Amino acid sequence: MPTILITGTSSGIGRATATHFVSKGWKVAATMRNPSDAAGLVQNTLVLPLDVTARDSIDKAVQDTVDAYGSIDVVVNNAGYAVIGALEAVSADQIEQQFAVNVFGAMAMTQAVLPQFRAQSAGMIVNISSVVGRFTYPLGAIYDASKFALEGFSEAMRFELEAVGAKIKVVEPGLIASDFGTRSMQFVHDPHLSAYQPLVDAMGAMARKFTEVAEPADVVAEVIWQAVTDGSDTLRYPAGQAALAALANREKLDDLAFHAETKERFGL
Repeated sequence: MPTILITGTSSGIGRATATHFVSKGWKVAATMRNPSDAAGLVQNTLVLPLDVTARDSIDKAVQDTVDAYGSIDVVVNNAGYAVIGALEAVSADQIEQQFAVNVFGAMAMTQAVLPQFRAQSAGMIVNISSVVGRFTYPLGAIYDASKFALEGFSEAMRFELEAVGAKIKVVEPGLIASDFGTRSMQFVHDPHLSAYQPLVDAMGAMARKFTEVAEPADVVAEVIWQAVTDGSDTLRYPAGQAALAALANREKLDDLAFHAETKERFGL
């Protein structure tokens, strides 16, 4: 059976995806920064330490997977988190770390596995983006920009991957029930910057509403399975009913109308 390497499998979408592919008989390399977080992963899974901000860690995980399974057929770049807050309140280090994980990590993982794909004239990269890779929400300048960058990287990489016989897919989740709003989100707020307080209050209220309608991570795992196995050249895969509705709404509105609607929805 084929081999899939997934980053960020300690919880949420990554954990659900690892479990899903194992249930389909695939060989799974489930990677995470702290393998002690692997409790609960199904058997027959290769658990490996991997920090996507450290190239030596990436290279070792890729080599360990090839040594154990003989090849890598699919890489799912799922590791990520969100920095949310007004730009004026966010430090340069926080901005750099956001891009180091969400963008540069996916780039480094892709670089590391390309020689394997080229040698076998096959392979696939699946980048986990978000609906905010195609439109934005208040206080999301840093996180949303990282997902916009990931989408642009993925679209451009289609040409290079096709040259070596491989493919790339982008999965765009909407509102997903996971720990994203806790351990995977860094909310930055400076109470002295009172001009942004209405945005902070509005985002807090909307986040509570989002939690009530969030879909399970299994929904995304199933879309990833579809992206990997449908045999198509489709690039983007919205994941979940909320994602489909949000993207359809964005496509029918021009920039001014979308901005006005978003302000109304957030009570701004």
